[in-house]
Order: sequence, then C-alpha cells, then structure tokens
Amino acid sequence: MTATLTPDPKVLQIGIIGMGDMGRMYARRLSAAGWKINACDRPEQFEKLKEDYASNSLVNILENGHYVSRLSDYIIYSVEAENIESIVATYGPSTKVGAIVGGQTSCKAPEIAAFEKHLPADVQIVSCHSLHGPNVDTRGQPLVLIQHRASDDALDLVRTVLTCFNSQFVYLTASQHDKITADTQAATHAAFLSMGVAWYANSQFPWEVPRYVGGIENVKINISLRIYSNKWHVYAGLAIMNPAAQAQILQYAKSVTELFTLMVEHKADEFRDRVYAAKKAVFGGLPANHELLLSDDLLDKFSLSNVPQQERTPNSHLSLLAMVDCWWKLGIVPYDHMICSTPLFRIWLGVTEYLFQSPGLLDECINVALENDTFRADDLEFTVAARSWSEIITFGSFKLYRYRFETTQNYFSPRFADATKLGNEMIKTIFEKTKQRRLH
Repeated sequence: MTATLTPDPKVLQIGIIGMGDMGRMYARRLSAAGWKINACDRPEQFEKLKEDYASNSLVNILENGHYVSRLSDYIIYSVEAENIESIVATYGPSTKVGAIVGGQTSCKAPEIAAFEKHLPADVQIVSCHSLHGPNVDTRGQPLVLIQHRASDDALDLVRTVLTCFNSQFVYLTASQHDKITADTQAATHAAFLSMGVAWYANSQFPWEVPRYVGGIENVKINISLRIYSNKWHVYAGLAIMNPAAQAQILQYAKSVTELFTLMVEHKADEFRDRVYAAKKAVFGGLPANHELLLSDDLLDKFSLSNVPQQERTPNSHLSLLAMVDCWWKLGIVPYDHMICSTPLFRIWLGVTEYLFQSPGLLDECINVALENDTFRADDLEFTVAARSWSEIITFGSFKLYRYRFETTQNYFSPRFADATKLGNEMIKTIFEKTKQRRLH
C-alpha cells in the first residue's frame, strides 16, 4: 500500500462517480462518518448537486469523473450496469496512481470486465454491493465485498471506510455474487413486476378490491409498489446483463404458464402432484421444529386497504405457487442464501413459506386454483405479464423494459408514499425476525 492509502479521514479522499439514489446514500453516510468525498454525476446535474451539497463541507462536487478520478484514493462507480463500460472507459484512464476502484452495480460481470479493460495496471479493484435500496436502514444488511485485483491491505482499507454503514460484510467473488443475486433477486423481481403489470392491465388498485384483502395480499401490494417506486434501471441491469438471472426469469414465466394451463384445463391430479413435488423439494429439508418467518398477526399488520379482514376472498396465489415451482425446477434451495439475501427476498421467502407450510392453507389455495374462477381473469393477466417480462429480458431491450416499467409506475404513483412507509416498517420487522437465522 502506498503512503497515500491510509485509512485516515484527514488524508484519504473517497470518490463517487454517479450521484443517483445509491450514490447519494453513500455520500451521505460516508461524509457523516467524517470521510472527505469527491463526487460527480452527469454534466447537466453539476449546478444542482453543488446546490444540494452546499451546506456539507465534506462533499466536494466536481464537474466530471476525470476530476474525481485524479483526486480520489478510493473510487466507487455508482452507475447503471447498462452504462458501466462506457463510463469506466471515459474516466478510468484518469484514475490516480495506486488508487482503489470498485463499483456498486447489481451485476458484476460487466463491471469487472470494464475495470480490467480500462483501469491502469497499478489500480487495485475491490468492488462492493449493498444488497438493499437507498431508503433501507443499512444496519445489519448484507454488504458484499469482492477482492478482485487487490492486496489484503486494500481490502482492509475498503472495509474500514464502509464500516460506518454497520452492515454485515459478505465476501464473494464476482461470479459468486452474480449467481447468488440471480438466485435471490431475479425471479423475485419478475413476480412483483408481473403483479403490477397485471393489476394495471385490469385497471385495478388492488387495495380497493375486497378479494385482495389479507396478510399475503398485503405483502404482494406493498412490495410491488415499493419496487415500482424505485428507478427502472435498478432492476433492469440485473435482469438483462446477468445470464443466470435471464435463465431464472425464463423459468419463472414457464412455471407460471404451465401451472395456469393445468388450472384452466382442470387437470387436478397433475396440478396437485406438481405443487406438492415442488413443496417437498424446497421445504422438505426443514426440521420439524422450524419456525415460520412470518405469522398471521405480522402479515395482517401492514395493509393499505380499508376493506375489513373478514371479507377476505381465498386466492389461487399463482405467483407464489410458480415461485416454488421455479426454485424446484432450477434446483435452488432459498435458505442457502439467507446470509446474502435482500430485504425483498426475505419477505418473499417468508410469505411463500407461510403459504406452503401453514396447515390447510396450501390445500385451500390449490382448490381455489382448480375450482374457483374468482381470480381467473387476474391469473390470466399475471401469466401474460410474466411471459411479457421474460420476452423483454430475452430480447435484452432496456428501452422496452423502461417503457413497461414506467408506464406501470405512473399508474400506481399516487400510493408510493404510503407503500414506502409501510414497506420500511415491514422490512424492519421481518429483518429483526430473520436476523439470527441469517447469521447461522
């Protein structure tokens, strides 16, 4: 390590290239811990950023990434995965001699390739990824560190800088990261995105519809709106640029389609056998004394609806049945990744486990799917939406992804504030309940 790279806030300068929501969160948390920050975004954002950070003497807003790269000892690229190669190509050659560089993208394969191609050989590479959104409390959340081309001293320095997040460090390679994020996020996001599109297609605000009342529905609605309240590229990069994610989203759409086909064809025995085979594969290894992540009381606590709970209509829960079917077909055991899971994945696993492991609930769900047409139109739109998302991702079209996402986003935007508040409370509660399980 050179003399410059000392973990001393009075000496070390941290660079952030890309001041979107996560870049701003990093700047806020790091400067609050006493670190000096050099930051930039697109040129047209320069004056606005200067104004936003005028009162923070530790955040130095610069015109572009060349200035950030020349001044900073540890540089974080917090940009869209779609744009990482072009941005590193532009600013990477200006990196300060002996500096450490990392990225905050959700897909590490293109990020690492860009670093290897465009960074000078003397630059060390330690990437990171906070596995949560910008509005989630960072304490105890997983923070991945990837020591790709770096000394142990460089890793120690990055760890020292990021300790102020009070997150739980998880050490992976880039390829391990991409596989695990695909396992925990890809199909999960696809499910919630498909719900939103289906509700939009049916001109529904689900919290106003009696059949969408109840604990599981609360999770579906809150998390779907939470995802759509974020920026589209947060999810597009993982889905389109991570090959493992593409395969999982394709399988999820296939599971949805095949289960829905069995439902409408009233192939009861085949449908029931398939659902129970998936249950055995995913949940069969749980010990007899396994405690469910979620409970009735906890699920019912977080509702956007004013419809009385007693008016709840039994649901086919096609999205959940297909999730477990997808895990089964892909050989994924979701509990294997609890140490490196996002808040949304923990909630989705919890509600899926609740459906499959609560006495009588799965059978009720199967019976509704086969014999009750109440949700048939909704399930049809959900199937179409899941297939549509899969096709967009297979085509690799960021343009189509953005259009579909933002069209649905605009429809639900009036309720984002309420959903975000409830979602934060839900995440905090479930995080505390799953904390010990993730640590073992």
